[in-house]
Amino acid sequence: VPSGVMANQLALKVHTQPGDEVIVESDSHIFNFETAGAAFLSHVQCATIKGKRGILTAEQIAPSIRSSVYYNPKTALVCLENTHNKAGGTIYPLEEIKRIKDLVRNRNLAFHLDGARLWNASVATGISPREYAQYFDTVSVCFSKGLGAPVGSALTGSRETIERARKYRKIFGGGMRQIGILAAGALFALDRNIPRLKEDHEKAAWFAKELSTIPGIQLDMNSVQTNIIIFSLDGKPEKAEELISRLKAQGVLISEMGQSMLRAVTHLDVSLEQMKKASAIIKSLLVH
Repeated sequence: VPSGVMANQLALKVHTQPGDEVIVESDSHIFNFETAGAAFLSHVQCATIKGKRGILTAEQIAPSIRSSVYYNPKTALVCLENTHNKAGGTIYPLEEIKRIKDLVRNRNLAFHLDGARLWNASVATGISPREYAQYFDTVSVCFSKGLGAPVGSALTGSRETIERARKYRKIFGGGMRQIGILAAGALFALDRNIPRLKEDHEKAAWFAKELSTIPGIQLDMNSVQTNIIIFSLDGKPEKAEELISRLKAQGVLISEMGQSMLRAVTHLDVSLEQMKKASAIIKSLLVH
């Protein structure tokens, strides 16, 4: 499929009916960064739960599963995100995934994983993507993030589920022709770029440590588990916006994550030398 958003939205579509409810973490990509696609495309609403660094537990999810009383929406689907983007690339513990899987199976719910950065979780933990994925009905993955392919994502699931997803992909406008050149890029990335994700994680840990020494920056080092660094500037959104603009003028690109939060991401196109330069520029702008 063209994008991770489409992969996630196809999963929502195949697992739900209009009027259903989907349980997601409150900072999840599906809820925050997909332009209310759940409501627009599948006509479902999201029930959000605040996790700890983006991670939900079975105990948190259980009370949010609706009873079957007639005036309630039907809870149809639970979605997790591994690694969790807005929480800073945090990793879901496999044992917690198993516990949530048992809960959703007992309640006859579908289970979807937004695994756009699943390979980052796998490299960091040594747990194979297959082992993570086996507990879910569908898993979305992205080839154009840490793996470095030009574009593209995929949705995995049972043969029957994917046949239905193909139908909706066509309806959503995601059917593509002459797609082999993009698939070749994804295959190249899968064959060659997975082990080197460890380098991105090491660079992110180094960069986070450097940022944590700069006065005015607030950063939770425990959330830096893979290749994403989330930090803030004394909780002041106007300072964050100004810093983004001033950094861009000097060739350093970071993104705004809302509520004065900023995000830096390491990947195969960013060297350690470039990160050292970026750290020095940030320090020069904040320390007077």
